[in-house]
Amino acid sequence: MPQFAYKARKRSGEIVQGVLDVSDRSVALQQIERLGLFPVIVDAPRGGAGAAAVAGAAAGQRGEGQSSSVLPQSVRSFMARKRRPKMQELATFTQQMANLLNSGMPLTVALNSMTHLESKGIPSEVSKMLKQEVMEGRGLSDAMAKQPMIFSDLYVNMVRAGEQSGALTDVLRRLSTHYERFAEVQQKFKSAMVYPAIVACVGVAIVIFFMTFMLPKFMTIFQGLNIELPLSTRILMDMSRLFTSYWWLMLLMIVAIWVVGARFRTSAFGKKKIDEWKLNAPVVGKVIRMNLFGQFARTLSTLLTNGVPVLTALKITEQIIPNVVIKEAIAMTREDVTDGKTLAQPLAKSRLFPQLMIDLLKIGEETGDVPGSLKNIAETYENELTIQLRVMTTLIEPAMIIIMAICVGFLLFSVLSAMFKITASINH
Repeated sequence: MPQFAYKARKRSGEIVQGVLDVSDRSVALQQIERLGLFPVIVDAPRGGAGAAAVAGAAAGQRGEGQSSSVLPQSVRSFMARKRRPKMQELATFTQQMANLLNSGMPLTVALNSMTHLESKGIPSEVSKMLKQEVMEGRGLSDAMAKQPMIFSDLYVNMVRAGEQSGALTDVLRRLSTHYERFAEVQQKFKSAMVYPAIVACVGVAIVIFFMTFMLPKFMTIFQGLNIELPLSTRILMDMSRLFTSYWWLMLLMIVAIWVVGARFRTSAFGKKKIDEWKLNAPVVGKVIRMNLFGQFARTLSTLLTNGVPVLTALKITEQIIPNVVIKEAIAMTREDVTDGKTLAQPLAKSRLFPQLMIDLLKIGEETGDVPGSLKNIAETYENELTIQLRVMTTLIEPAMIIIMAICVGFLLFSVLSAMFKITASINH
């Protein structure tokens, strides 16, 4: 019977080693889990097949997510079709896994249970692939790294830190809280824009209906009379002809503008200019800045709290932030931190981050609690974001109503002024 040497981790984080006389690797993994241990590497030193399998497992451990085996074509095509899960979906999946591990389940048993749990946005095939990788002796973080459409660098590095510290359950809970907070912020944005979007759609529909169906009937009446119409009515009639006779030209213009705009948005210069405009836009710009600063502080705090090195944490945070201008500032900060400077000094050098953030970060560096300071910064800007969203909604709603009133008022004034002029000419 082959001997399997193993390396496993206790719940306390201590690494233990041993040798098992069992028939195959799956049985060895089951025995290790019955001992209450988390398997890291399972080795078969006295067998060619076992040694080959170990080499693959060790390569998977060393490769930081690089696959030592090729996933089946059906699995890879399945993963290629799947969209990236939403924040709330990922939070639910993470919380479910944390609850199972906290109940005392071994990792493989917990992953097996995950395949039977309802988890919207993350199919059971994901848990099955994770279980298979772990059963083969790879770490959970390495298994997750093979599915980048589901698990981001932030997620993988957090799980890896949890495996190394023996506090995987706690890390998963923090991850769940992290994604829930981001999902809450996204929901606030959506809720703030629902009413303005509805008003805009209704307004555009009314204008198009009037210009396309109602105004041509009035035009028939106006054209039958030899009367000079008011300027506003003539403008409206020309616009109606454009809508009804040259709609295809307008459609081509919209498509051309969309194509040019899409190319501009995808270019490096265009991305930066658009992101600069977003940061400096009136009303909306402040909301965007509050969201980005909170996202930066929350992500960096979560990573540093779980033992991720500061340079790695800054790199992951840089990848997650969607704004190019903020990305460049974080990249410059990372270079300065490499030179031995503190976080607050290079952030202040960028002149992009607010002084309040710099001051709070300096206090954290002086007290030796940078993650705690970043958490306070995140909470400060998330609370400020809630206030600014309320202000933005309060300003946008009456603005949309005023714009709608002006458009509809112009339509009515143009038609009624023409009717009054016709009536006056008939009376004379």
